[in-house]
Amino acid sequence: MKKPVSEQPYFAMRTPISRRALLKGAGITLALPFLEGMQPVLAQAKPATMPRRMLAICNNLGLLADQFFPQGVGRAYKPSPYLEGLQAHRNDFTVFSGVSHPNVDGGHPADVCFLTAAPHPGSSSFRNTISLDQVIAEQIGIQTRFPSLTLAVNTRARSLSWTGTGVAIPPEDKAAEVFKQLFLQGNAAEVKAQIRKLETGRSILDTLAEQATELQRNVSTHDKERLDQYFTSVRNLEHRLAVSRGWEDKPKPVVKAPVPVDPASPAAYMTRIKVMYDLAKLAFETDSTRAITLMLDGVSAPVLEIEGAKITDGYHNLSHHGKSESKRAELKTIDGWHIKLLAELLTKLKATPEGEETLLDRTMVLYGSNFGDANAHTCFNLPTILAGGGFKHGQHLAFNTEQNYPLPNLFVSMLQRMGLETDRFASSTGTMRGLEVA
Repeated sequence: MKKPVSEQPYFAMRTPISRRALLKGAGITLALPFLEGMQPVLAQAKPATMPRRMLAICNNLGLLADQFFPQGVGRAYKPSPYLEGLQAHRNDFTVFSGVSHPNVDGGHPADVCFLTAAPHPGSSSFRNTISLDQVIAEQIGIQTRFPSLTLAVNTRARSLSWTGTGVAIPPEDKAAEVFKQLFLQGNAAEVKAQIRKLETGRSILDTLAEQATELQRNVSTHDKERLDQYFTSVRNLEHRLAVSRGWEDKPKPVVKAPVPVDPASPAAYMTRIKVMYDLAKLAFETDSTRAITLMLDGVSAPVLEIEGAKITDGYHNLSHHGKSESKRAELKTIDGWHIKLLAELLTKLKATPEGEETLLDRTMVLYGSNFGDANAHTCFNLPTILAGGGFKHGQHLAFNTEQNYPLPNLFVSMLQRMGLETDRFASSTGTMRGLEVA
């Protein structure tokens, strides 16, 4: 049986292509993600039922494992110190242990694979793959003004969102700027300018397609297949651009919330997280998008300013605690605030009615990390929580902590809950065992 393109060996082309042509080819690859990530698209008819959504959050310094994972399994589990902070929502979430992405290693670089499960991110030949949110955006992104939102705290370089061509979508770390894009209507001149940008985008795609057609005459069978994939992406993107003009004539949602204030200092890390959580809720409440990713970057954070606590060292340094009880104590404070803010988010989502359900009922909130143990840089037994979204929760799904169960199986279940017909994502082997639809 013929292997998929991604698994076929690479062979040199029979006829060498000039460096200039290769650079044009690289330009094609790099152009797609920018246009796809920046352009809004036209909404279709409102669905008969309330839509489903996904918010995926990665805390890239993890959580202290002995404080996070509960004792016991199933619905009778005894909550850990951290999970005590979520017990008001015990029946609204499932906690997982013994899960990880197969062959995802490399320490800190693994955070960019949190939603892709692409193997060996630390290797020199690493190439990322499409992220969970972008699979959703490609399938149902045309139903909202924004196909997806890529957000971050304290970074504009570390992204959770990756296109089908393995290119990162730069995250937005200023909630105020995203709020303006979502809810503040431009004047007539600004609207016309945006329409001109959309039209320019279509002309750029025409030019890129012409260049790719020229390349296709002088490439191997292997690369022709890759170019066919590119042409498919171009056609999909052309469709998005063609319908996106309609959004510029549609009024943006009106919200009562004021423009958020972004703390000036990166030390106000927890406040920045809260602002982003509130923004995500507003975006879902107004159906501005149905897929949001949020990277919580602690690696570059300074000494954190936390209400009622004294933190003496940088977050990253504390994560390398070396079992020092004083450093672990400060980490417990930081982790406790992560859990507190997550609990507040779930409370707000559950308090927001949507039809006969709540916003939490319709929103899958995935919270986890690329690290099982940041101190040792291990990427197995990842702390993972899935809340809301219409599943039967209130349980601890415990798998083998030595031979981990594939976390991508959870992603397959999530895609299916979004209404997408799929039975595979990355290195998955099926759907998540033990997780049932409510």
